[in-house]
Amino acid sequence: MKDRFGRPVKSIRVSVTEDCNLRCFYCHKEGEWHRHTKEMTSEEIERILKIARELDIRKVKFTGGEPLVRNDMVDIIRRASPIMDRDVSLTTNGTLLRKYAYELKDAGLMRVNISLDTLSREKYERITGLDLLKDAIEGVYAAVDAGLYPVKLNMVLLRGINDDEIEDMIRFSADSRSILQIIELEVPVEKEYTSFFRRYHVNPKFLEEHFEKIAERVEYNELHRRKRFIFQFNGKRAEVEIVRPMHNSEFCKYCTRIRLTSDGKLKPCLLRNDNLVDILTPMRNGASEKELKKLFVEAIMRREPYWK
Repeated sequence: MKDRFGRPVKSIRVSVTEDCNLRCFYCHKEGEWHRHTKEMTSEEIERILKIARELDIRKVKFTGGEPLVRNDMVDIIRRASPIMDRDVSLTTNGTLLRKYAYELKDAGLMRVNISLDTLSREKYERITGLDLLKDAIEGVYAAVDAGLYPVKLNMVLLRGINDDEIEDMIRFSADSRSILQIIELEVPVEKEYTSFFRRYHVNPKFLEEHFEKIAERVEYNELHRRKRFIFQFNGKRAEVEIVRPMHNSEFCKYCTRIRLTSDGKLKPCLLRNDNLVDILTPMRNGASEKELKKLFVEAIMRREPYWK
């Protein structure tokens, strides 16, 4: 199904919880800037995914908060995998992944994104509030060993904190057989001139320009049409993607995703909270499949590019 701007909606990003075992200072919890206490059950998530599938949405990524703090995450994956047959993935901070990687793979999880902004124990604690770098790195190797491929490492680029670690992160990703995603710090336009954003924001365009010069080849990720650079680094294959969302009309033009908040609201855009569509409340009040599908269509029709 396409939105009013002709963009097909092919995937859904489902936040299963706001809870997290880390306290990253820059986190916006998938755009969930409001607090709530109710979460969808695994059965409710399954039902919403079945409606999404009727609209030919066949990819799902589970996020949080930290999804693995839910004790039923393996069950959620098991319910989702027969429905979302093209891709079932998970974004996690990796600190609990060593425990669950193999169970998740057996349940039908295909791949993972692991948030890892630094390889420095001191910086990791500064960013996340906790001394759990060792657990996160063990999670990376567990994911690779379990066959959750590709394993992608999400590195949010932060001025004055980790912008001197790019080579180290490329080396680690090549050694661990993972793909490094260097991600631009993102905020809504109204927060662009805050002291926080000005202090930590780095435009990664200079990295794109550098990698274009040294890459053996450049591929394009269908989502947001972002570039993936493939090259040799210290004799090993390295793959690096640059995620550059700020003031990037291409990023929005090729967006094929809709979101679902952990309290059951369809969210057409990460950076907006004024156009949500509540699907969970009608579901709990006995809405029919036809009525729920209509709500899904309404949310898709509310999608519009944030950066034009």
